[in-house]
Order: sequence, then C-alpha cells, then structure tokens
Amino acid sequence: MSGTQLLTTGATAKLLGSSRQQVVNLCERGDLPFVRVGAHRKVRREHVEALLRPKQALTRDQLKSLWLHQAVAGGLVVDPDKVLGKAAKNLDRLLRQHRGTMTEVWLRRWQSKINEGAGSVLRALTSEDPEAVELRQNSPFAGVLSQPQRRKVLESFKRSGWDRAA
Repeated sequence: MSGTQLLTTGATAKLLGSSRQQVVNLCERGDLPFVRVGAHRKVRREHVEALLRPKQALTRDQLKSLWLHQAVAGGLVVDPDKVLGKAAKNLDRLLRQHRGTMTEVWLRRWQSKINEGAGSVLRALTSEDPEAVELRQNSPFAGVLSQPQRRKVLESFKRSGWDRAA
C-alpha cells in the first residue's frame, strides 16, 4: 500500500489497535498529523506506520538540535510575538532561496505550524517524533538565540554527557 494513502480515523484505529476517539485525541494533541477532508480527519498511512515502528534513538546531531530548539522554545513561551516574528521573517527569505526543493516542503510545514500558533510550534520544537526531527533540520529559528545563549546551550549539552549519545 502507498505511504501517501489517506486513512479514516476508523481505519487508523484498527491499524493502531485503539479506539477512533483515541486517534482523534492523537490528532488534536499534534501527535498524529492529519488533514481535513470536509469535516473529516484523514491520516496518512505513513504517519500511522511511523507510530507502529519502534522508536529510534536520536543521533548526536539530532539531540544537539533538540537542545538548541528547546532553548528556542523557552524564548517562545516568554515572548511568542518576537520568536514567531523572527521565524516568519527567516521563512520568507528561506522560501525564496529554496524554491522547488525538498527544503521548501519542510519550510512550508513550518509555515503551517506558525500559522496554527505558538502551541503547534512549541510541540515541533520539543518533540522527538520523526516529523519534528525532520522539521528541526530545516529550522527557520536561526538568530532567535544570541551567540552567548547558543554557546551556553552547547556547553550544557556537552557537560550533560548527551554529546556521547549514538
């Protein structure tokens, strides 16, 4: 079956061995991406399959990126307008530079998250799910952390021992 196949919440529930309401809850919490088709939620088969796969450990670079983005998340909860404004400005520039590339696809996903609001962005900044890991590889949050802040986060990351992970 195709990874881009759209499933109903009922079909998704059967694959996950859960209730339809649990699937709706996963969608509403942002744990399972979905699209609306009319009034119905549809879930891509590839996202359901990703939930069924055993969770992979993050690489060292992915962990480092997570730490940096968690620091950005701290700024987001303190001053959402400033952080989202900086990201939107970066997005405009990056979208012009990366037209027609896979990077543009990820940047458009960031754009959607920003349009959904701070909560959606916060989940993407701090989650370890595969979509969030990929999003952070194409981050529009450059410049949100000052160089001294960035340096402190990286020093903390190194001291924590996480830099020796996978």
